[in-house]
Amino acid sequence: MLTKKQYELLVYIDNHLKSDGISPSFEEMKEALGLRSKSGIHRLITALEERGFVRRLPHRARALEIIRLPENSPPQSRRSRRSSAEPFAPNVIRADFRLPGSHAAAAANAVQLPLYGRIAAGTPIEALRDHSTSIDIPASTLGQGDHYALEVDGDSMIEAGILDGDIAIIQQADTANNGEIVVAQVHNEKLEEWEVTLKRFRKRGHSVALEPANPAFETRICGPDQVKVQGRLVGLYRRYL
Repeated sequence: MLTKKQYELLVYIDNHLKSDGISPSFEEMKEALGLRSKSGIHRLITALEERGFVRRLPHRARALEIIRLPENSPPQSRRSRRSSAEPFAPNVIRADFRLPGSHAAAAANAVQLPLYGRIAAGTPIEALRDHSTSIDIPASTLGQGDHYALEVDGDSMIEAGILDGDIAIIQQADTANNGEIVVAQVHNEKLEEWEVTLKRFRKRGHSVALEPANPAFETRICGPDQVKVQGRLVGLYRRYL
């Protein structure tokens, strides 16, 4: 799924293209989303581009192309222009994430875990806890404590063996040791919202480093009050079509 700001910007660009024939300027996008600087817009566009929602057209000013919209986006966002003053709601891209053979597993002492949606292994996104979807996991694979599942979105952890579309099994925790892969809630001061990402956790003096496992992505350095650990990665499930 997209964060609230990512979704707002995607819909705003789409409506602007349909009404004016060109993409909005960075100043227009900044004003429409109520941001303080254009750097926040640059980051949002990069996130949308990495996830396959928009494309920058080379050698052209103000050239953005909408590749796709979220599958369950409201009809009005696809067909009519929305006022920048009208509120937006976060949007969830839903799919059937129940693992094959889950009914048989349930009969064999399986544990049903809530699947809270997609978490970025690339650009951070907001993780919305959707209790309507769940998967069945063999009880023997889990340790003590509460657990939940998240679908990985992105490729920043590929060198740790975590691929786009994998199901990450997370043990709820609010602390982590250096080197552990965690679900971290990160405060984005420019966008004035909290985001969630899957990264390797390391303490560096009074700061916290969230490290990717892909040289194409940069390590994010945050203050201790900007990061909240939400859980530790304890397992991974992968489906082969």
